Amino acid sequence: MMRRAMKNSKFTGYFMRFTLFKNTFLILLLLGFSCGSGDKGNQIPFSEENTEESEARSSKSEAGSIDKDDTIVMGAEQFDTYSGLLRNKTVGVVANQTSVISAEQQSIHLVDFLVSKKIDLKKVFAPEHGFRGTADAGELIKDGMDVSTGLPIISLYGKNKKPSQQQLSGLEVMIFDIQDVGARFYTYISTLHYVMEACAEAGIPLIIMDRPNPNGHYIDGPILEIQHKSFVGMHPVPVVHGMTIGEYAQMINGQGWLENKKQCEIKVIKMLNYDHQTAYSLPVKPSPNLPNDTAINLYPSLCFFEGTVVSAGRGTNTQFQVFGAPSLPAEFFPYTFTPQANEGAKHPKFKGEQCNGLDLRNTKKMNKLNLEWLIEAYVGYGKKKEFFNDFFTNLAGTTKLQEQIEKGYTYPEIRATWLRDLDAYDAMRKKYLLYK
Repeated sequence: MMRRAMKNSKFTGYFMRFTLFKNTFLILLLLGFSCGSGDKGNQIPFSEENTEESEARSSKSEAGSIDKDDTIVMGAEQFDTYSGLLRNKTVGVVANQTSVISAEQQSIHLVDFLVSKKIDLKKVFAPEHGFRGTADAGELIKDGMDVSTGLPIISLYGKNKKPSQQQLSGLEVMIFDIQDVGARFYTYISTLHYVMEACAEAGIPLIIMDRPNPNGHYIDGPILEIQHKSFVGMHPVPVVHGMTIGEYAQMINGQGWLENKKQCEIKVIKMLNYDHQTAYSLPVKPSPNLPNDTAINLYPSLCFFEGTVVSAGRGTNTQFQVFGAPSLPAEFFPYTFTPQANEGAKHPKFKGEQCNGLDLRNTKKMNKLNLEWLIEAYVGYGKKKEFFNDFFTNLAGTTKLQEQIEKGYTYPEIRATWLRDLDAYDAMRKKYLLYK
């Protein structure tokens, strides 16, 4: 096993990088409302007037008025499609540093853009890492004010993760526009759940500006068991769920996952020129410790180390691209790094200590999870009873994965135990897909 760790550390090729985010502002696409159940025909309109307006735009779009090229057009960039839903309404928005669009030949934050368009924006709600995305993972975020616009910022990662009815008071429409990375334990989909639930309780419709899922080309991992539900895993889905935010919202509604099976009135503003095999390079870091495409692609596999004694590179410039620990044997884990405090990791694991590990930056693009690195680190670590911590079960969504590793299961043997559940999940998932 340890000799294989050395062999597996020699990777060839570099992670393919594509930059598809151009300065283009395209309009005119209708997207249906998605609500109620997995049946896409069961839709709830925001209003009769707005539905007709959107349908007129859709017809014009289908007639070929939209310029056709391969540039992905974000939902938020299609202002003419959703502007009628916002005019003469008081609006709240869930956003962070990723909520940027290309408009009028420049990159601009959605909040600034909506203000410039005279939309009556009243409140900004910020998820984990804050509105500007610089806080540590798990760090409590305080309420504040946006210096640029003067708008109040309400934290959804502080005293409450679900918007209170008082915080929603005075709002007639909510917008959700946050870049996800397609992993169950990435908490933006948990924030989405709570926003949908709060909006359903308040009777406020939610507009979801869809964005690509950079890990949307596959599904993999154990399905979360509901008894292990937490903020890093709220739904019975695999680690890599293979859906965009808009698709995921449809699934939350359709599967009745909100409290008391409430239904949130949602409208997904679909992207143009996107499918699940489209390579997408994020123009903005989705969080401080996912600095590039390689980290984002490796994240679903390496995040398991957050539930162990091993570092996943926090406190370096290669977060989620390396792993290591001082006690791993250098003979088999020859790459060294020394974590230090930095943005997004004020108190990193093994701060100031040299770690022995592996450098995975030249790994080919992942199309499934890799547990070999986790298993090899477990085998190489001397004190096996200390290897896992309580957080590991939250990340895995089950106790079975830790038990399998401790019993000496190989990665193929472990993955074989997921396949039946993955097939069932994929069949359910397909009911909610908006893209091929």
